[in-house]
Amino acid sequence: MRAVGLMIHGGPEVLQVVDVAEVHAGPGEVRVSVHAAAVNPTDTMARNGSRARMQKKDPPPYVPGMDIAGIVDAVGDGVTTGVRVGDRVMAMVCPEGTHGAYREQIVLDQRAVVAAPKDTSHVEACTLPMNGLTARLSLDLMDLKAGQTLAVTGGPGAYGGYVIQLAKTEGLTVIADAAPKDEALLQALGVDIIVPRTDDLAAEVRRHFPDGVDGLADGALLNAAAIPAIRDGGVFTAIRGFSPDDQVRDIRFTQTWVRTYDGEHEKLDRLRQLVEAGKLSLRVAGTVAPEEASKAHAALEAGGSRGRWVIAFR
Repeated sequence: MRAVGLMIHGGPEVLQVVDVAEVHAGPGEVRVSVHAAAVNPTDTMARNGSRARMQKKDPPPYVPGMDIAGIVDAVGDGVTTGVRVGDRVMAMVCPEGTHGAYREQIVLDQRAVVAAPKDTSHVEACTLPMNGLTARLSLDLMDLKAGQTLAVTGGPGAYGGYVIQLAKTEGLTVIADAAPKDEALLQALGVDIIVPRTDDLAAEVRRHFPDGVDGLADGALLNAAAIPAIRDGGVFTAIRGFSPDDQVRDIRFTQTWVRTYDGEHEKLDRLRQLVEAGKLSLRVAGTVAPEEASKAHAALEAGGSRGRWVIAFR
């Protein structure tokens, strides 16, 4: 069975089509014929060796990828979620060894698999699970209430865009920075206040909120540079594990590790419902064949993608 993997860590060129063993659904599991797999920044880290320590117990090839969409082709005993053979589905994958999203067929726990949004293609649907759940986790960790203020960095990206749209469904006031070319996109996503992208985010935010915002979701990885935008006693969430060495003005620092939401069936299904209701947008930057996966990684690392690149297997 075909997969896209790597034998050694390195640049995009190390990705290649590899052969992996067929898998079978066991009790409580679902097998999906993968039609599309999204390419995410975390995949490039798995490829370039930044997360090699997480793979050291497994021999190569390593198969990256955290997002799939496709068709259910087998259901194990004891599956109670209602999924059936032939259903169009999507899922988040937590990769380990050859168990990554970049493969033609994958077995997952039943609770990781939900119906794909109606009237979407496989390519579109696969861009939602991991980034959507990451955004959901960030908002859950911050625990802001309707009427409070949220700053989002990296708003044009997949994670930032979902944070913005989910925050608006919950009655938050959202402020985000953007380059001029991205202002129309942020307006479409529902941002209330757009400030210029500068080296001093805090100054721009505090022109509108002198005491600072209640929370900040740092999709652009500004880390310490973003902290001054937050009010005393506010909350900061990081997507790459950032936390300051010392306590800062009673700000609560949280870390958004999406693997903790693996198998959160109801949360992922709620994201599906929001797509169907027009509250969440699915954005695709482009598609590549498995043999061209390196092009997607190179494009993502070059920056400027305003949606997810997708590997189309079928």
